[in-house]
Amino acid sequence: MIIGIDTSLGTAVAAIARDGEVLADEQSSHPLGHAEVIGDLLRRASAVAPTPTHVAIGMGPGPFTGLRVGIATARVYALGRGVPAVPVPSHDGVALGLLLSDAVIGAETGRFAVVTDARRREFAFSVYEGIDDDGLPIRVTDAALSPRDDLDATLEAVGARRYDATSVSAAMIALAAARALDAGRTLAGTEPLYLRSPDVVAAHAPKRVS
Repeated sequence: MIIGIDTSLGTAVAAIARDGEVLADEQSSHPLGHAEVIGDLLRRASAVAPTPTHVAIGMGPGPFTGLRVGIATARVYALGRGVPAVPVPSHDGVALGLLLSDAVIGAETGRFAVVTDARRREFAFSVYEGIDDDGLPIRVTDAALSPRDDLDATLEAVGARRYDATSVSAAMIALAAARALDAGRTLAGTEPLYLRSPDVVAAHAPKRVS
């Protein structure tokens, strides 16, 4: 069993069997309040998956504070359970969900861009095209930022239709991790995909007091 956690948009926690069966799928769509709800969501998912083998972590892109809450929670949970943490780009989870949904109805997905609101009048986007032999979305471009007014022209230039995501499924994050583990692949590094620096940084030196 794999626990999936993502806080790149709302707060999502899921548990799946290694074959992809969804055992629990908990979500709060509120873009803030991650710390307030993630504990309850994780407890409910853990109730149906008390002995996970891995914890899949959505690594963003996303806002600094939200991502930090989810990633820290997932790493502490994995450490406490004594199981590995598996990093997954959050956009990969969205892309996998779209590709699987289209496959069920026999629709042609084509090249598309997963787009999420990065705030400050910017969007984060990643371009995908198809699914590979390991059952994972083929990422054409890694996550990048674009001004809102420039995004449509940017996507048109690479021939990608726009898919705006308002949530990320933790079940799809966990499924992507399961398929990557089966294929012996690494989907993301250990550093969060913040895409920009946090608003507040530590002072470089203490202020003088006179």
